[in-house]
Order: sequence, then structure tokens, then C-alpha cells
Amino acid sequence: MFQPLFGIRVVDLTQVLAGPYATYQLALLGAEVIKVEPPEVGDWTRTGAAPEGLEGQGMSTGFMTQNAAKKSVALDLKSEQGHAALLALVETADVFVENFRPGTAARLGLSYEAIKVVKPGIIYCSISAYGQDGPIGHRPAYDHVVQGMCGIMRTTGTPQTEPNKVGAPYIDYATGMNAAFAIVAALHEVRRTGGGVRLDVAMLDTSLLLMASLVTNHLNTGWIPTATGNEAWSQSPSSGAFETTDGTLMIAANNERQFRDLCRVIDLGPLLDDPRFDAPARRRDHVPELRRLIAERIKSQSADHWETVLDAAHVPAARVRSLDEVLAEPQMQARELTRAIPVPGAANPTAMPTLGFKADGVAVGPNAPPPRLGEHTESVLQSLAGEKLGGQNLGEKAENR
Repeated sequence: MFQPLFGIRVVDLTQVLAGPYATYQLALLGAEVIKVEPPEVGDWTRTGAAPEGLEGQGMSTGFMTQNAAKKSVALDLKSEQGHAALLALVETADVFVENFRPGTAARLGLSYEAIKVVKPGIIYCSISAYGQDGPIGHRPAYDHVVQGMCGIMRTTGTPQTEPNKVGAPYIDYATGMNAAFAIVAALHEVRRTGGGVRLDVAMLDTSLLLMASLVTNHLNTGWIPTATGNEAWSQSPSSGAFETTDGTLMIAANNERQFRDLCRVIDLGPLLDDPRFDAPARRRDHVPELRRLIAERIKSQSADHWETVLDAAHVPAARVRSLDEVLAEPQMQARELTRAIPVPGAANPTAMPTLGFKADGVAVGPNAPPPRLGEHTESVLQSLAGEKLGGQNLGEKAENR
């Protein structure tokens, strides 16, 4: 199995999406991830709709999406015993991850400085909305709030409909991936130097880096992006969204070869000799007419027809699909972006995300289900060298709730 982080222990104090998704990546890479949750309530996402057989058991799909292959330890961090147990756990760990509102970890006695006393070589990763510094670093936020802050909503939709939120919490998940990347890099830095590393990962930073070309273009030229609907970023008249007899088709005919092949496939070959369209510069002077001619031809056939024939001509094209349609595609089965694993009590195996890449031709997915709240409290605390802390009793509240 592909387990490059085997032997790495991660203490995970994160909740909701970005933080848990970061540590989920680490778990799939082989790390032992110990999720520390408040007794009785646990991670906020444990509530919500659950698969059949798991209703009302703190095992919602929202929780399970990014918490498989982890262990759950329930500790009251505001209590003397819970705080001591956490520090004992940190002493055995390589990575410490938290996504409290900036300042909260310090109030709990869990700042980087405090944790570093216990484990000098620790990788301490903080995930927050706006970062650990700056004039608004103290503010809390969720994905849709950061979408409003970062500018993406003013570029999504048309000039008549913007601002529009992106339909999925993509900033949360991208921030989780960014944090996981930072942690893996820091593991190599610790190996190189022997010292600890303080990581500061912010949702706003991540959201702007997802728009890197827009950011750098604005900063270097003053250009301000606007909403362009479904048009291609290239602004090529032969690219973008085109209506067919039964739906919308996205086409990318950006370069000269693609444009010529597109014209041949859709029976507009004569345009290649038309002085209005025979060169990119001249086409830019006649965009409305060229767009109209292409749109008329695309409208004559189905989206599936054009997707097939354009693919054969090596012109990128895809019918606009719904989520259920794309997940039913054979390509998705081949790529194994999810893995169904048995969860005790569930009526059926539950689909959970894999890492999103293959290693040696094999998708990397979870090998254990998400944990019940406090499921591993006793076993983890008893395994610590400092059993004198009373590990068995420390988990009592959670185990006997």
C-alpha cells in the first residue's frame, strides 16, 4: 500500500470541513490521525442527515466525508485532566492541527509556544479564515463568507446576475488540501533541520491563490475581472458555451489547429478561406458574426453527438452534466474517486473520497470507517507512556455517556 506517512502521529483538534479534510488527506497517506473532540457533542458536523441505519448516531454524511480512517478521543480541554491528557498525547505526536478562531488555542493553553515546550520538534498547523495576523485575522468565517470576501462572486455568473456564490464549499476543501500540502512539506523540513515548524493556513489566502491569474493580472496591469457567464477564460469566439438540441455544450477551440478542426467537423470549412476569419487577428474583429455562425451549427445536433465527433477531432468539448450524470460515467468508475467501505450499523457500504490521485496505478482510499465519538479514548490514552495520568478514567465521561 501507498503509505508515505506511516509512523507519523497527528493530533487533530479541527472541526467542520477545512481542518478535518486536511487531516483526512494525512490519514489516507498512512498517518495515525487522532481526532480530539468535545465529550458528548463531538464535531459539529456529526449532526445532520445520515445513511440508512446510522440515523441519530453522530455519523452524518457531512462528518463521514472527511473523517474516515481516524481515531476519536473525547476530551474536555477545559478540565485539568483533559488538558493533561492532550499534552501527553502531543508529546508522542509529530503534527498538531487546530482550526480554532485565532487566540482561542492560546486561551486553552495550547498555543504554539506551549505545545513546543512539550514537543520541540512539533509541526503546529493553524487553519483559520483570514490568518493568524493582520487587522481582520481575528474574524471567524465560513466558506460562503470568504467567497464574498475574496472577489470570486463578482466574477461568477453574468453581468446581469452577479454576484453568485460557487455552488460547492470549494474554498473549505481547497484550504484543507493546502494545509495538508504544507504539513507534508514541513515534515521534510523537520527531518532536515530537527526543529519545529509553525504553519499558518488561511481560507482567504487559499481562495485568492485559486484565482492566481486574476490576482497577478490585476496587480500588474490594473485590470479588474468581471462576470463573463459561461464564456471561456481565453475569450476565444470559438470557445465557451453553445446550445444544442438538448442541452449545453462546452467547447475549447483556442488555438489555430483546434479552430480549423472545429470548422471542418461542424461543416464550416469555407470559413477557413473567408478573409474575415482566416487569421486570429481578423477573427477578433468579427466576433459576433463568427459566434453566430458556430452557434447555428452547434444548435443543429445533440450535445452527445458533438461531444463524440469533436473528441474524435481532438477538439476539447463536453456536454454540461448534472452531478448524478457525471458520477454515473464509466470514467468515474475507472478513476475511483470514491471508495465504499462498511460502516458498523449502516445498511450499505458508505462511499467516501479517495485522495484524488493514483499511486502505482491504484487509488488511495480509506481502510477504516469514520470513528464513533470517543471510540478510541480509552485505548489511545492507555497506550501513552504516561499512564500515570489515569488514562482509563480520563475517557470515562465519553465512554459512559
